Amino acid sequence: MHTIEIDFDVFKRLTVMRETETVTYNDVLRQALGMASASPIPAHAKTEPQSLDSRASSGSWTTKGVTFPADTEFRASYKGKTIHGRVEAGALAVTGKRYESPSAAAVAITGNSVNGWVFWECKKPGSGSWQMIKSLRKGS
Repeated sequence: MHTIEIDFDVFKRLTVMRETETVTYNDVLRQALGMASASPIPAHAKTEPQSLDSRASSGSWTTKGVTFPADTEFRASYKGKTIHGRVEAGALAVTGKRYESPSAAAVAITGNSVNGWVFWECKKPGSGSWQMIKSLRKGS
């Protein structure tokens, strides 16, 4: 394996381009260069599309052991603006794009490395109050 040096701005851009946390930086670079993925599909990942379809059909979204029901509202404040999102079809939808992690959505908004668990708050359907999503994780 070879190592290359990149500046922080390139690193931030690569991080934003990762659709999920399972996408490697190498995968992002290969895609940007028009190359096929070099990563073979692991045996445990071959069943993942089925579980994703099943999750999407229920509409809920589970990430890092926390399940957000369909239509859970998300919001965050950034540079004086309130950004809104919603759980739709098994993912977090923000400004017309789907994200598999709160951090991926936060990075896409800010252009910086951001912990989405402290960036977002949510209001689950039927709840009248907002709460930081970090508070929903075990051990928080």
